[in-house]
Amino acid sequence: MWRMALDARQAQELQELRDRAPAPYLRERAAGILKVAAGKSAAAVAREGLLRERYPDTVCAWLDRYRAEGTAGLTIRPGRGRKPAFFPHYPDAAAAKDALRHVVRRDPGQFGIAGTRWTLASIQTVCAWLGTTTPGSLAHLLDRLKLGYKRGRDHVHSPDDAYLAKLASVAVVLDHGRREDRPVAALYLDELTYYRQPSLARAWAASGHEQPLAERSHRSNTTTRIVGALDAATGRVHYRQASAIGVEQLVALYRDLGAVYSRDRRLYIMQDNWPVHYHPDLLVALEPQRLLRRWPRRLPPSWPAEPSAKAKRRWGHLHLPIQLVPLPTYASWTNPIEKLWRWLKQDILHLHRLADHLEDLRTLVRAFLDQFQDGSTDLLRYVGLLHADGSLRKTPGFK
Repeated sequence: MWRMALDARQAQELQELRDRAPAPYLRERAAGILKVAAGKSAAAVAREGLLRERYPDTVCAWLDRYRAEGTAGLTIRPGRGRKPAFFPHYPDAAAAKDALRHVVRRDPGQFGIAGTRWTLASIQTVCAWLGTTTPGSLAHLLDRLKLGYKRGRDHVHSPDDAYLAKLASVAVVLDHGRREDRPVAALYLDELTYYRQPSLARAWAASGHEQPLAERSHRSNTTTRIVGALDAATGRVHYRQASAIGVEQLVALYRDLGAVYSRDRRLYIMQDNWPVHYHPDLLVALEPQRLLRRWPRRLPPSWPAEPSAKAKRRWGHLHLPIQLVPLPTYASWTNPIEKLWRWLKQDILHLHRLADHLEDLRTLVRAFLDQFQDGSTDLLRYVGLLHADGSLRKTPGFK
């Protein structure tokens, strides 16, 4: 049986701690020691409970620490107490969730797990650090971490081996095009096809069987093509609209850009890998292409390797100060002008009522694009080239 003899100073010190200590656990420990000093056993003090019932060994540990260190021994030492749920592997739930996401995004076969999808059992096997013992407890834990069992969706990522290298070149071009002291402009270029018939989309309608209607024409679904260029620094949009876009329309747009930006300013045109962008008949109108030498171009085998005599006569004298910058293959998210097309579809092309008035529809499209002819910070923000605070973003798709 533990005995505790206290002198007057010690008793007063413990009483002060019991009555006025800010931490409840300190008041509990001081009261327990005073009870033992008054003649009660550690087991009796533990059974009575102060904040709650304790084990006798716990009360004995308080007594040992008080004898060794005085009242300082009753405080909880740094590093003690309850550890985080995922200690020592991860400091908090956010870090644990991030680690789990990296696991479930990978092929289970990389971990020696049979099958193409993750199951609760396979997650439990690979992530033993979670400390769960049953599929049910793991499911509850994943739910707490906001990780759910969700339906998949189709996805294609760029297969381009030079993905990062191309985006690094784009980042350099963007940096140069955004400096006022450099005679350089950086523009994103892309094409869009739209149709006489309206595209389907959501719209407001009464609840029940009533639905928004896409009023269609009995005429053929005529296509119209747009080629546009977006200035990455100002949000200015240059475009041409025609029934088809080919080498001739692209050269015409390049000549327009050369006239707008003047001959003494080099233009960098960032665009996807549509073969027409790199047709020999088009390249003859431009200055020698330094950047295209870095990456091989995939052109149809039936195409000529050299420009035609007609193209040389028409455009060979131009030598427009334009450098073409290829974006990664099948990586539309790296081209911000794609979001301009989305805006156009949302405002004009979805559920339009002009299927029998094609020229009116084309006029509406021109009016929409013309609003950006002097530049627009709202457009730069919408397409992801500008932060909400007005600062410029880095290259889309580049982490």
